[in-house]
Amino acid sequence: MLHDITHPSTRFLAGQPWFGNLPPAAQDRITGRAFTLRAAKGETLLRAGEEVKGWYAVLSGLVKLQTQSAQGRLSVFLGVPGGEWFGEGSAMKAEPRRYDVVALRDTELLCLPRAQFDELRATSLEFNQALLLQMNMRLAQAMAIIEAGRIRSPEQRVALYLSRLFWQGLRKLNLSQEELGNLVGLSRQTVNRVLQKLEQEGLVTLEFGRVGILSDEGLVAFVGQ
Repeated sequence: MLHDITHPSTRFLAGQPWFGNLPPAAQDRITGRAFTLRAAKGETLLRAGEEVKGWYAVLSGLVKLQTQSAQGRLSVFLGVPGGEWFGEGSAMKAEPRRYDVVALRDTELLCLPRAQFDELRATSLEFNQALLLQMNMRLAQAMAIIEAGRIRSPEQRVALYLSRLFWQGLRKLNLSQEELGNLVGLSRQTVNRVLQKLEQEGLVTLEFGRVGILSDEGLVAFVGQ
């Protein structure tokens, strides 16, 4: 089967470290059955309580993962930028999705269907190695989020959410203060005050409402103060 290698989803899959060593038939199944979802800023792409159809990657845009209590209180616990996978834990369990996935920008997702996800887990060592690294990264992020919510100041929480722990390999974040507030769980006013302080410390820049990183090491030191 021939696939359009210029299509973003095909290029994305072909660039995964586990894809190249798969048999041609397996590559064809994956590229032929993967599908995409699109949503405008503010729309919900995946809803809590729905069936989990596979493993997802952000092809373009930015999403937040959130839960809502019975009283209507929102808890945002992760932002996922373009180029990253999410939801591997959900894909491995036979239960409904536990969180909403909401677009913070116009966004396109790629879904690796559960049948192909399970096939790769059963047959590909490279896939399992990549999956293990992915889950280890998410565990480190989860522990940092728990710690930040309990003992860190608002300033340290913002610095943490700007660090490499949450944006590996992506240093031009191009995040707005509104988006950052959504992810950290702080008001835009509080985030603005914190960013002004971080700018004075020489750790970030603020241009046209966007946040740029000047010092990864400085952010890590600030979080650990």
